[in-house]
Amino acid sequence: MLKNTMKIGIDISQAVYRGSGVGRFTIGLIDCILKYEKNHDWVFFFSSLRNQLDYEIKLKIKNKGFQIYDYPFPPTILSFLWNKYHKFKIDHFLKNLDWFISSDWTEPPSSFNKATIVHDLVYKRFPETLDPLIVKTQDKKLQHVRTESKIIFADSISTKKDLVNFLNIREDKIVVNYPGVNVLRTKKEFDVVTLKKFNINKQYIISVGKIEPRKNIQRLIDSFVNLDIKNLELIIVGEYGWGPNIKSFKNVRYFGYIQDAELFSLYKSSLFFIYPSLWEGFGYPVIEAMASSTAVATSNTSSLKEISQQSTLLFNPYKISEIQETIKKLVYDEHLRKELVKKGLITSRQFTWENYYNTLIQKLEFLK
Repeated sequence: MLKNTMKIGIDISQAVYRGSGVGRFTIGLIDCILKYEKNHDWVFFFSSLRNQLDYEIKLKIKNKGFQIYDYPFPPTILSFLWNKYHKFKIDHFLKNLDWFISSDWTEPPSSFNKATIVHDLVYKRFPETLDPLIVKTQDKKLQHVRTESKIIFADSISTKKDLVNFLNIREDKIVVNYPGVNVLRTKKEFDVVTLKKFNINKQYIISVGKIEPRKNIQRLIDSFVNLDIKNLELIIVGEYGWGPNIKSFKNVRYFGYIQDAELFSLYKSSLFFIYPSLWEGFGYPVIEAMASSTAVATSNTSSLKEISQQSTLLFNPYKISEIQETIKKLVYDEHLRKELVKKGLITSRQFTWENYYNTLIQKLEFLK
């Protein structure tokens, strides 16, 4: 082992939440560590009672020569122990670390240097759009982060500003590190099969996100239905999370969770992608759609405007009239769609996991 080698522990428990932003992020982070790590030793901590970590992930970690500790502890118990009472150090599970990187859900006490990754502060800005348990958990966790973390990696400038303004964290402790976005390139034959599988026979607009109040799906649906555009469907991909049920309409279809290859095929085959979320710490689907050569429209709030970099059509997510006007523009203006596709492809290439890993490891090395 090299003289300056660090031993880094990381909680990857969030990897089991398929289809969610935090799940995508965690799996991407695991893959980038395994792909780009050359000097340091990593120890992976996983805990869940009902969900199992994908066997392929475990195998890749072991084949790289790293350790993984898998415990059958329910997330609610760990939250109670680590967030609420802040007892029982992670040191009991992981030994002799230079750094421990905590997860999105729990913040264990530790005698090691601690780092954490913060995706957003939606629980502060829009507590009414989240399950009360999530609000309570995030508040407890981030109070410990504020006092104990040596460095915080924020997914965007928007999230960094929220950490400063809501939690009074020093700016010099926060590093903006945009997540990488993995893209699947599907073949035309697969695209044909996917459209047939989902019985898609018309042009369609696609939106992606868990069905919950913050994603603002109902306003999108109302805007689309009001326009009453013939031979055009709105397809919504995402599992139900919580909140009121979404109304059903003739030309609006709900696909729930689908496999990544199918999702990227649907991005590519759509007329355009629209993302009306009220607030996001990053917004994976926006970059995924851009990278799939799809024109994108999204909200003019939070990180969504930031990562768009003038490559999307922006709208006020609270105003149905603006959402409607945006849909009309993209439906009827083919030239605009083509221009957005060109700009989006260029923008999407900036969000790589190699960039993410390099920033992460350089900061940990510097602060060790």
